Amino acid sequence: MELYQEVALTRDFPEYGLRAGDVATLVDFIPHPSGGEEGCVLEIFNAIGESLAVIAVPLSGVESLRSDEILTVRSLAKAS
Repeated sequence: MELYQEVALTRDFPEYGLRAGDVATLVDFIPHPSGGEEGCVLEIFNAIGESLAVIAVPLSGVESLRSDEILTVRSLAKAS
């Protein structure tokens, strides 16, 4: 994966109101402070390109987009 590419979440992140399949932009890689799994910083945008949040998730929580996938839209579900 390369910086500033769009990626898809591989699992739900309810603390951010995000679901597997949501698309984000990869903006940085971060080492785990105690040697665990590497993380990544993502910027989340709404459907019209407005930035909603910048979050950090484990690298296993994202994957590159593929040519056999299609994008969809949904209403943002805020975490309770």
